[in-house]
Amino acid sequence: MPLLEIKNLHASIDATPILKGLTLSINKGQTHAIMGPNGAGKSTLAKILAGDPSYQVTEGEVWFKGQNLLEMEPEERAALGLFMSFQYPPEFAGVNNFTFLKTTYSALRKVKITEADFTARLEEKMALLDMRKDFLDRSLNMGFSGGEKKRNEILQMALFDPDLAILDETDSGLDIDAMKTVASSVNKMRRKESALLVITHYQRLLDYIQPDFVHVLFDGRIERSGPKELALELEAKGYT
Repeated sequence: MPLLEIKNLHASIDATPILKGLTLSINKGQTHAIMGPNGAGKSTLAKILAGDPSYQVTEGEVWFKGQNLLEMEPEERAALGLFMSFQYPPEFAGVNNFTFLKTTYSALRKVKITEADFTARLEEKMALLDMRKDFLDRSLNMGFSGGEKKRNEILQMALFDPDLAILDETDSGLDIDAMKTVASSVNKMRRKESALLVITHYQRLLDYIQPDFVHVLFDGRIERSGPKELALELEAKGYT
């Protein structure tokens, strides 16, 4: 049984069709990359999987770990083991980053953890991402650079240890050094029982997070799939 199975997914926003029959299957231990031009539906797919209510699913099925994902609220999907790294992480004034991480960790794991134990675990993960401790005292994403926001997203991924992580254009806003650090951290988190879905415009990220499969999303459908070398072909020839 696939970890994630999407069958003939159709979705729209404000009555405008975006996904038009998308089918995709992801097994445990696999890394899949989705590439495509602007407006193809890449971020729409990520948001639908995460449970964004702005989108209307008009046809199709989505199964995650054998359960109907489309019948779940966003928090239920997260508790089941689905994680999404935002293309544009939102800012929350007055929400302390440490408090957000500890509260979310406890809710997802359904455990009570002391501040000392959580701090030790958090600092271990921060070291992977070369993050300063003062990140924890700031409001969530407020005043963060683009690269800092993305590192904070990957820090959440490291803490929550999801079964399926969706990285929506994590490379946008990162310089080459930051991208290498983020990619290295993501690679260290990969395990046989989990899977990774990487959404990106460009091949360069896939030099560091190497996928098992690359899919071309065009006009709401996956038009072509292939091995990691397909990303190099797209970089050289474009999507047309």
